[in-house]
Amino acid sequence: MKRVTIQSSRTYDCVIGQGLLEQLGMLMRAAGLQAERALLVSDTRVTPLYAAQAAASLEAAGYRCSMHVFEAGEAHKRLATVEGMYAALATHGLGRGDVIVALGGGVVGDMAGFAAATWMRGIRFVQAPTTLLAQVDSSVGGKTAVDTRAGKNLVGAFWQPSLVVADVDTLDTLPPAAFADGMAEVVKTACIRDAALLAKLEAKTPRGDAPELEAVIARCVDIKRAIVEEDERDAGVRGLLNFGHTVGHALERYSDYTLSHGSAVAVGMVVMARAGESLGVTVPGTAARLTRVLTAYGLPTHTDARPSDWAPLMMADKKRHGEKIDLVLLREMGDAVLHPIDVQEAIAQVLP
Repeated sequence: MKRVTIQSSRTYDCVIGQGLLEQLGMLMRAAGLQAERALLVSDTRVTPLYAAQAAASLEAAGYRCSMHVFEAGEAHKRLATVEGMYAALATHGLGRGDVIVALGGGVVGDMAGFAAATWMRGIRFVQAPTTLLAQVDSSVGGKTAVDTRAGKNLVGAFWQPSLVVADVDTLDTLPPAAFADGMAEVVKTACIRDAALLAKLEAKTPRGDAPELEAVIARCVDIKRAIVEEDERDAGVRGLLNFGHTVGHALERYSDYTLSHGSAVAVGMVVMARAGESLGVTVPGTAARLTRVLTAYGLPTHTDARPSDWAPLMMADKKRHGEKIDLVLLREMGDAVLHPIDVQEAIAQVLP
């Protein structure tokens, strides 16, 4: 088992290992969560797999556990779904001294976290991520949000969890496409801060090797820890974590969220690597190398959608400042930079 401590506005641990769902309640008590009630929030995909195990662990640790389940999928990452969580919180009598437990992938964690940030102006919550993408990225750092018609994650709050429990055994049930989605965020993390990790990923996949998966997840979490501790509220260096996301979010929105997050980010990273080379910021050959790595993990590196259709959607990116936008570009593998550029020039960079 590995443990990474994040020292932000709330100091908390991210615990990574095998068999941790069975220890969830005990780990929460050890983290000082002396609540009476817990609302376990999950979706229709994860609930049949892990909800009973998590609930039993919470009950064994003395929590009065209730469940709230919503329909799985990015299409349900909406305020209306959070309203359902509020109703469940009210029905089961959860107050400021209680806790929400998010069991699932990034959509579950984002929305349960947003509900926690806003219910009674803030109650504690625990992340129990069950996807690789959530374990390496979205469960850590305190960003919570929902999607709107105007764009992805535009309504949200910074609200740090009290604990993150990443059970790598849950990754055994991920279909190949979902595991690949998570690998997009692993590759992203390596690209911006750890060239040695990227070389390791090029040499061997971590799937099927639990100790190696623990090590890779812990390294990604530790990289994010360092960035979040320096810039918790996303005013500067934390923007580096969005490598590939400016284009990726535009592609997700253009597809009406039928394109998965990891696939969209993979395409976005290649687009940004090529843009960086074109602008003279990125070492030539970086885009080709990135393409090979992503392809090896079953991720797309291009889209058949016309850039002239989706590129204008980059205007909704949160990193836009008036007529300027901060593109995340690579100098080389393991070294990323925020590159301010005119919005229209940024759009021109992704057009053929």
